[in-house]
Amino acid sequence: MQAVPILDSKAFGLTVNRLCYQLIEDHDDLRNTVLLGMQPRGVLLARRIRRELGRILAHDEFLYGELDITFHRDDFRQRTLAPSTTQLDLSLEERKVVLIDDVLYTGRSIRAGLDALLSFGRPSAVQLLVLVDRRFERELPIAPDYVGRWVDSIAGQRVSVEWKESEGRDQVLLLTSGAADERETSATDAGHKPTPTRK
Repeated sequence: MQAVPILDSKAFGLTVNRLCYQLIEDHDDLRNTVLLGMQPRGVLLARRIRRELGRILAHDEFLYGELDITFHRDDFRQRTLAPSTTQLDLSLEERKVVLIDDVLYTGRSIRAGLDALLSFGRPSAVQLLVLVDRRFERELPIAPDYVGRWVDSIAGQRVSVEWKESEGRDQVLLLTSGAADERETSATDAGHKPTPTRK
């Protein structure tokens, strides 16, 4: 298994910080916007963003929740899945929601997340924030509003997001195995509200 660094610890922190300022630009102090982390790995990013926003804005009055999508996945009956917990003690009716996940790949998990959040009301708007967008592997027409990093990858590769809280270090790696070892890969910084070259 070959591991290519995409974000080291310093770049990881700077990327999360940039995402926070992009949210502030669009949502002011975020007192009226729901930050909704998708279980399991999107929750780690959502918690980090909430903490960083609290530091920047000097308040912690955020509308925040954690969303389990297990029973909304389209592969639910094909394999055994262990459900996580949903922690959302508010209605999403007519609220702005930022759905947060660590990696956007095929788009199927995000579709499940959209289905799951509608159980809590009809938001006025939903935006998507991801740390990494694997932009050339989409299976559904889903595009993020906020992206930390674009990654161009091929079959046989996967993106591993590691967190200080669980793996002991903040970093993002592109893992390659088999025949893909010698293939070229690249990662490109993403700006705010990018226009994907391919969906």
